[in-house]
Amino acid sequence: MANQENVVSIDKPIVVDATDHIAGRLCSNVAKLLLNGNRVSVVNCEKIMLSGTRSNLINEHRAFLEVNSVIHPRHGPVHPRRPDTIMKIMIRGMLPRKKPSGVAAHKRLKKFNLKTQKLQDLLLTIQQWERLAR
Repeated sequence: MANQENVVSIDKPIVVDATDHIAGRLCSNVAKLLLNGNRVSVVNCEKIMLSGTRSNLINEHRAFLEVNSVIHPRHGPVHPRRPDTIMKIMIRGMLPRKKPSGVAAHKRLKKFNLKTQKLQDLLLTIQQWERLAR
């Protein structure tokens, strides 16, 4: 794990490549960076890994998607389906989102499905977070 104290708030955003990272560990590190006042961009959200067996993950996600309103499904909870939106919700759950510090931290988050050339130029190698080896 990288030392979070060594990360300094800078003008350029910290760009984190989510390829082959475990979702929960990455989200907790990103949430900590956001609470420290850094602007963070997460790229390649579709290449993130979830721990567990494939069948168990699929069954849990299908059960989660079935939860909706009895009266009218359109009024029920909206479940994210895109990988970048799922990451956003996971990071939001790790922030104190009802406090002003959590709201400000969540506004400093950007997430992308693809790594663009513009973000590739800003890519910092500060994070040496543990990657999943399959």
